[in-house]
Amino acid sequence: MLPLPDFSLMPMPRRQPPTKEQSALLPPFAILPPERIHVPTDDAGFAAAHAALRAASVLGFDTESRPVFTAGAADPGPDLMQLATPQGAWLLQLRHPQALALAREVLADAAILKVGFGLDNDRRSLPRRLGVEPQGLQDLDRVFARHGFGRNTGVRAAVALVLGQCLSKSKKTSTTNWSLPTLSPSQLRYAATDAHAPAVLWQALPAWEAAQPPLPPAGLRRPRRA
Repeated sequence: MLPLPDFSLMPMPRRQPPTKEQSALLPPFAILPPERIHVPTDDAGFAAAHAALRAASVLGFDTESRPVFTAGAADPGPDLMQLATPQGAWLLQLRHPQALALAREVLADAAILKVGFGLDNDRRSLPRRLGVEPQGLQDLDRVFARHGFGRNTGVRAAVALVLGQCLSKSKKTSTTNWSLPTLSPSQLRYAATDAHAPAVLWQALPAWEAAQPPLPPAGLRRPRRA
């Protein structure tokens, strides 16, 4: 009798997050109102941002960069760094020296956990842009990978999975010029939400993870049959 295949060598079936169409049927994610989206530009604004961000132990995190349309052009790094709590978001325009200093301070502090999605590029570009090594970055895509989802779950699907809500994202807004001195209302909403949603998700993740089915231990082998 021929031996049966070793099932331990076969990949486990991947769990599928909700599609965009399925997410659209869910209640909307509550985005921050304009008064809770802060873009500091003066001494008072930066002092308030410094106090709020340094007091946080966990911050939602994301960055935005101006689009590069020339093939082979060097990536200049982000123009905007977004940091958020569940209650508010701070958008640091890195062309401001005070914003750059505050971004460096928060990014280099390992005691402040910065949570977001798809952070591999940030790990590469931020040291060049800010001159510091990022500390305390937590890529939430890896949390979902632990539970059988792909390594690129993304914030939209994560909000649907964990919160049961629909997070709408504008592709058009994502490719706008983030180096502009004054950002449009749609840019402000988009940028704030990309940091605010991970902050809200982080609070809900422990309960969601506890409810997930256990996965087989790595390397678990099924017995062969003769």
